[in-house]
Amino acid sequence: MLTGTDITAGYRSAVISGVSLTVRPGRTVGLAGPSGSGKSTLARVLALLHKPFSGTVEIDGETVTGFRFKAAQRTRIGVLFQQPRLSVDPRFTLRQAIAEPLGHQEVGELADLVMLTGDLLDRRPHEVSDGQLQRACLARALALNPRYLICDEMTTMLDASTTAALVGVIRAYQARTNAGVLAISHDATLLDRWADETVRLSAPPPR
Repeated sequence: MLTGTDITAGYRSAVISGVSLTVRPGRTVGLAGPSGSGKSTLARVLALLHKPFSGTVEIDGETVTGFRFKAAQRTRIGVLFQQPRLSVDPRFTLRQAIAEPLGHQEVGELADLVMLTGDLLDRRPHEVSDGQLQRACLARALALNPRYLICDEMTTMLDASTTAALVGVIRAYQARTNAGVLAISHDATLLDRWADETVRLSAPPPR
């Protein structure tokens, strides 16, 4: 399980306080809430990209003691962000972007998995659509066969058909690997169809 317990986190001040959440293998947990409620902050904590002020994160029973630096723990978690163009080096081709965590160029199987045709792999981000670039980002996130996948508003920039296709790829990956998924979205209809359960964060109190 990927578990956050009593997480208080933020930047200069706390954005979330005392939040607990568990993602079990093979299950999809939705995370909803208004803007500013701390969904992305919690996602970054669970992805080991942001150290909380307090609370603990556990991966399959192992407590995380360092953030950013625990490679063996970090590679168990794949992350897909909202804006693919901020996630990929603009100098990279899609082939290079997918291969980045692998350290080699054998990306054909991953490209096929996310339905990227070969002619797109040698294009750079400015030469493809948001949907095509997000497919490449999903392939990169799956490259190391993560035990857990965190999707932080991954469909915000996408049309309905691309959204359905990417969710289908993730579901197939889950069926094959028993991976757990945290799906963060403002789209209640999407979460109703995708998630096994949904956790809702409250708006922060006025300051």
